Amino acid sequence: MGIIAWLIIGGLAGWIAGHIMRGGGFGILGNIGVGVVGAVIGGFLFSLLGLQSGGFIGSLVTAIVGAVVLLWVIAKVKQA
Repeated sequence: MGIIAWLIIGGLAGWIAGHIMRGGGFGILGNIGVGVVGAVIGGFLFSLLGLQSGGFIGSLVTAIVGAVVLLWVIAKVKQA
């Protein structure tokens, strides 16, 4: 996948995860950052579970799952 696809998936994943976790996005750069980091986390978690995803939709789902986990962990750290 090219860098443009990574940015698109990251932006979408961050935006969707932001709406799931707190009801709003983080701005374009924040969404991309959360989504790209979430994609790495999601890929790691999926590999631990033995799951594979392919294509645009699979990558998007992986990034969303990872981004939601990232935002959840950040919320827990802020509470402590």
